[in-house]
Amino acid sequence: MELHNSGAPSPSHLPLRMLNEFVYCKRLFHLEHVEGRWAENVYTLEGTQVHRRVDKLDHVLPDADSDERDSETEAVATTGLGDQPPVITRSVPLSSDLLMITGKLDLVSSDGAEAVPVETKRGRVPNNESRSHEPERVQLMAQGLLLREHGYACDHGVLYFAGSRTRVDVPFTEDLERKTLEYITLALLASDNRVIPEPLEDSPKCIGCSLSGICLPDETRAIQNDNEDASSREIRRLYPMRDDALPFYVQEQGATVGKSNQSLVVRKEGLELARVGLKDVSQLVLCGNMMVTAQTLHLLCEKGIPVVHLSMGHWFSGITYGITLRNAFDRAAQYQAASDKLKCLEFAKDIVAAKGANQRTLLRRNGSASERTLSSMAKLIERVATVDSQQELLGIEGAIAAHYFGSFGTMLKSRDLDTSWNFESRNRRPPRDPINALLSFGYALLAKECTVALLSEGLDPWWGLYHQPRHGRPALALDLMEPFRAVLVDSAVVTSINTGMIRAKDFRTSAAGCMLIDSGRKAFIRAYESRLDQLITHPVFEYRCSWRAAVKVQARLLARWLRGDISRLQHITTR
Repeated sequence: MELHNSGAPSPSHLPLRMLNEFVYCKRLFHLEHVEGRWAENVYTLEGTQVHRRVDKLDHVLPDADSDERDSETEAVATTGLGDQPPVITRSVPLSSDLLMITGKLDLVSSDGAEAVPVETKRGRVPNNESRSHEPERVQLMAQGLLLREHGYACDHGVLYFAGSRTRVDVPFTEDLERKTLEYITLALLASDNRVIPEPLEDSPKCIGCSLSGICLPDETRAIQNDNEDASSREIRRLYPMRDDALPFYVQEQGATVGKSNQSLVVRKEGLELARVGLKDVSQLVLCGNMMVTAQTLHLLCEKGIPVVHLSMGHWFSGITYGITLRNAFDRAAQYQAASDKLKCLEFAKDIVAAKGANQRTLLRRNGSASERTLSSMAKLIERVATVDSQQELLGIEGAIAAHYFGSFGTMLKSRDLDTSWNFESRNRRPPRDPINALLSFGYALLAKECTVALLSEGLDPWWGLYHQPRHGRPALALDLMEPFRAVLVDSAVVTSINTGMIRAKDFRTSAAGCMLIDSGRKAFIRAYESRLDQLITHPVFEYRCSWRAAVKVQARLLARWLRGDISRLQHITTR
């Protein structure tokens, strides 16, 4: 049964599907119903497929005691109600202002004043005494209450399990009715709850839950119980190791992006240049001068797929994003934290320490920096913990960067590209050498990645805690990306140069500056996206995942930290 999103019922009415979720898992209910979060997996898609017939068209339930049979009903003599074949009505929307519930019933079998709701489930009959689970029985009882309010006698319902093609009768007992009314009251109260419920403890319910990668139950418990011995704690990775959907980059200047059914199509001057299924796209990234049709924008907004805009000079210009979340309290917590100077300082210190540690590790692994340089960086990183002002912290961050970029050239082994680099400071807008050009482009790509991740969590990418808000600058995205700069962008720069993916011919240099041409931009995007797709052992949770997934998890943990769901935010550092 699906949400009933149309008609007269007030938004305060509780959808029956959400009642099922509330009984099953209160944290799932909060994420899906209160915050508007949703994610597909094989089980939700299978459920949609099972419901494809009943979801085609809403039907009107005949009045009690009516013998009405028209083109929208079917006569099926299988339920045994009365002497005449019962009326079968599918996809029936009903609501109750008294009970404050609303829903769409899969199927109702009615015979005069009697009616039986039939609810379809994708799986097999549970192996327990009741041959059903409590959330399913409560949902079915609520349907019975709706039918009773509309004049029908209703003393039982039917659960049809598609996986085993089996019908299970559920009697509507007084005890089940009492429990259902209690759950409705509790769920309506929980609909206004600002605090996310605690995650389940090592529950089998989390396995197969489509929102487990958003909920992060084991990760949240691990951070909350950090005083326990980490070696005795197993953290399940309940989300895909790698994302199936990936960013789709459009770089042909003057091209137009349109749609064809559930695919994106890139055309120029009447010729089709590329086509990709919408299910395989996580972002549409426009690099320069191109157009997107209004129909395509509407579809992408509806599906929650952001459109990222990069300028001809490869700067991150902005983002187009649909209205997918309805929870404003994450942003309220973000603004409140940003006004707390002490909290901002502690947050900033953790960021600078993690960023410096990752820069030092990359340099130690891949370069030939002197022991003095590495030692100086280590001492500066240790000093971060004693800082008592953001001004002092900025000075330490700059000193670490001076050591790091001063030895950056020792990591580069180009064949034909001049990589001798006397670093005085990073230069940009425009960059004046190939290394700065690659770093600037890479940081723009990482900024858009972090912006998308933050928007997906309902946070404001433009209001930071360390980086100060400024028009046109995604300050919180810059906060999130700091620890990832070295391990993602700088690493991709080193790899693209040392493997010959980027050569001297991929740059155009003049007195005004240095910029990547099309071939160099495409080559670096391949290197950067390959780095994001690389599997790592998560340094905090110790399971395998991609760097792309690690960025998303970090954004989710940041939102939970801002809301107080976890007491601290541990940044990712490599060893």
